[in-house]
Amino acid sequence: MSILSALTHLDEHGQARIVDVGEKLDTLREAVARGEVVMRPETAALIRSGEAAKGDVLAAARIAGIMGAKRTSELIPLCHPIAISGADVRFDWDQAGSRLLIEASARTVGKTGVEMEALTAVTVAALTVYDMCKAVDRAMRIEGVRLVRKTGGKSGTYEAD
Repeated sequence: MSILSALTHLDEHGQARIVDVGEKLDTLREAVARGEVVMRPETAALIRSGEAAKGDVLAAARIAGIMGAKRTSELIPLCHPIAISGADVRFDWDQAGSRLLIEASARTVGKTGVEMEALTAVTVAALTVYDMCKAVDRAMRIEGVRLVRKTGGKSGTYEAD
């Protein structure tokens, strides 16, 4: 199998195309993605206290992440617009490392998966944290955005190591 034939968003001439999913079966599909924002301990304390100048950072980031999942096809050129049946964004703290851990999930019943929606939700949530706190910590880093699980569809279940 050539690299071109393995990349479904490229035709036989290497040109970008949207994948035709019309013949696929509707199945329940779910994806979970994770990422993190690394910051100074003082920034983490500010977020946890709820006293950031721009307001409740985690509430804004949660809503932004869900909105990002819903608008993924507007951001990623060859991503199908899909009806999301559910999306969640959750946060946890690794206080020893001053890291905000972000996990997002997306669900649908359809012909194509929601991996991009989960990844977009994590990324948009992380970018929102950065935006809301950049005045006090421009050195924050968004790291480790990755797919950790997906279920449904022809390829079945994927679990990251």
